Amino acid sequence: MDDSGTPQEITTLVGREVYSNNGVFVGEVEDVRLDLDQEVVTGLALGRLNDELFRGRIEPGKGVMIPYRWVRAVGDVILINDTIERLKEPEEIEEGGEVVA
Repeated sequence: MDDSGTPQEITTLVGREVYSNNGVFVGEVEDVRLDLDQEVVTGLALGRLNDELFRGRIEPGKGVMIPYRWVRAVGDVILINDTIERLKEPEEIEEGGEVVA
C-alpha cells in the first residue's frame, strides 16, 4: 500500500481521521513526513488526538508522529495497527511527541 504515488494522493491524507484496527479513534492527519529520495511517505503527523488514549503522555495541543509502517488501510479513514493502544509508558513517546516503537 503506497499512497505516495503522486503529490495529489499525498495531500488527500491530510484531514483524514485515523483509527486503530479495533475502531478506537486516534487522531486526525495534519501533515505527512516524506522521504524525498525514495519518494515515499514515512510518517503521519496527527493532531486532534484522542484525549483518553494520550492522557498523561502528550501535552494538550501537541501532536504525535506515527510511523507509516503502522498503516493498515487508507480509505475514507486511515486504519493503523492497534500498537498505538498498547503504549503503556510515556517513555515510549519521544520528546516532541514522536511515537517510537
